[in-house]
Amino acid sequence: MPSRSTTYGTGLRGLSIATLVVIAAALTMVFYYAPLDADQGFIQKIFYIHVPLAIVSLLGFVFGGLMAVGYLLTGDRRWDMRSYVAIHLSLIFGIGALVTGSIWAKASWGHWWVWSEPTLVSFLIVVLLFCTYQPLRFSIEDPERQSRYASVFAIVAGAFVPLNFIAVRLAQQYVHPRVLTLTGGNLPGSMMLTFLVSLIGIAMLFATLWKYEMASKNARSQVRRLRRTLLGDDALAPAGRSAAPS
Repeated sequence: MPSRSTTYGTGLRGLSIATLVVIAAALTMVFYYAPLDADQGFIQKIFYIHVPLAIVSLLGFVFGGLMAVGYLLTGDRRWDMRSYVAIHLSLIFGIGALVTGSIWAKASWGHWWVWSEPTLVSFLIVVLLFCTYQPLRFSIEDPERQSRYASVFAIVAGAFVPLNFIAVRLAQQYVHPRVLTLTGGNLPGSMMLTFLVSLIGIAMLFATLWKYEMASKNARSQVRRLRRTLLGDDALAPAGRSAAPS
């Protein structure tokens, strides 16, 4: 690994404060500015959390795949670490989207899940696909093989995300509300503005958490390099077989 290091904590405090401000503004708009939906009433407001979580999760998976490309091109473990953290966080956001979506479905349709709806099923497939990413990493002890295999998986799975999106858009039957489309959607202005602020807030939350975890792993890596320098390589040999990048 190159000797130079990246300081991921730079600007983290400002980003954290900005994230809190935007999320607070989004929640205020959700409850006090956006009107109630004529058909679903108050429960429709979960849309402003559910859909941004799903979008950011999918984009995070693609981002993880792009970072994995950087590792295969350069062999720099920092790219692998960025990919690992992005996919790890995207899984958390994806599970959050599934949970909020199920709550919305139960309130709107009377069922926790509708298997005939391609939007729901396709998103579940993507999340389950990436759920196998960490078991793949943890099953490989050699660090170099671990990073290489995980990167290949991240790239292939990340490429599946837009292909899956296109396939769903071409599907003929929908149960899931089509409030967002490529031509602008069916949302009135106040709802669309609230949705955009919520989406920005969730995206900023993802970026903040990503930087926090990267800063933590980078600091741990620097401490390990310092200990290796002071104590010698043999003192840290067992730690070098860790499954997750650090």
